[in-house]
Amino acid sequence: MKKYYTRACNFYYGSVSKEKIKKKLSLPLNGSNLISFDNIEIINRKYIKKIHIKEIKNQKNEIKKKIKEDINLITAKKKFKGLNFLNFPILMGIINLTPDSFSDGGKYNKKNSGFNHAVYLIKKGCEILDIGGESTRPGAKDVNETIEWKRIIKTLKKIRKLNKFVSLDTRKSWVMEKGIKNKVNLINDVSGFDYDDNTVNVLKKYNIPFVIHHMRGTPKNMQKNPSYKNVLLDIYDFFEKKIKKIRLLGIKHNNIILDPGIGFGKNLKHNMTLINNISIFHSLGFPIMLGVSRKRFIKDLSGNNDSKERLGGTISSSLYAMTQGVQILRAHDVNEVNQGIKVFKSLNFK
Repeated sequence: MKKYYTRACNFYYGSVSKEKIKKKLSLPLNGSNLISFDNIEIINRKYIKKIHIKEIKNQKNEIKKKIKEDINLITAKKKFKGLNFLNFPILMGIINLTPDSFSDGGKYNKKNSGFNHAVYLIKKGCEILDIGGESTRPGAKDVNETIEWKRIIKTLKKIRKLNKFVSLDTRKSWVMEKGIKNKVNLINDVSGFDYDDNTVNVLKKYNIPFVIHHMRGTPKNMQKNPSYKNVLLDIYDFFEKKIKKIRLLGIKHNNIILDPGIGFGKNLKHNMTLINNISIFHSLGFPIMLGVSRKRFIKDLSGNNDSKERLGGTISSSLYAMTQGVQILRAHDVNEVNQGIKVFKSLNFK
């Protein structure tokens, strides 16, 4: 039996979106009337068919049933403990407390620099602080869990006093449990809970919100000729299997975020395919997070115009993701990305 996937496309924004929804010419994305769509792509592993929402009723019963189920998930308002996605995108600010992260290693791991940076990120519009003590850049080596936790704990305790939503970026169940006991709000494991078999048990024990992140391989080897049959559908299937496994383990809450993992076991073509078609993941029914900040694909595309901060490429790809309804953008340069969002929204979401 063929498997079909549904991707919302042909989006409208602001007053145009509101008017089209009112006239029933488009459907709201994620419960927001500020962004809507009037076309979908029906996808399987052999072809893609684009149809208008008015044509859904003319499809074969098997496909029609699947589309209607997916559209219910695509259009539903996403509820999440501690976060409001109606004013999207939410910015997740990066606080790397490491000596060797790929773009800011050693910058925020001394004295009060991590805490001071957290204060700055919040001031500039960051709603989620993502704190981590282990670099997962391409080629990075594993860090002992005790060392990782020592890098985090002092800054985490200070940040908690700010009473903001805090995400813990770690692959290790021991560090997760320590973080949860220190009142972090979200677990962000770039390995998709494949690095440490005990991580899913910790998620279940504490019933904490988490990110399902996709990575092919490990930081040591993930960029050595990564390959997929179909990167978009393979990662969609990965999410489906993870969600099913999590449900079978008894985790019933919907405080789950999906991140396809740009640059984690993907080449340029893989990354571009994912960003171009990111709206397919709305049909899984959970908020989408995207991390494009300062990533290698920006250098690959910009050539002679590459820069250390890759700010232009970060902002442009972040804005594109916003036009596809992505709810969370993970960024180093929160002020500049937020500036881009504000200007873009004033021009397009009026």
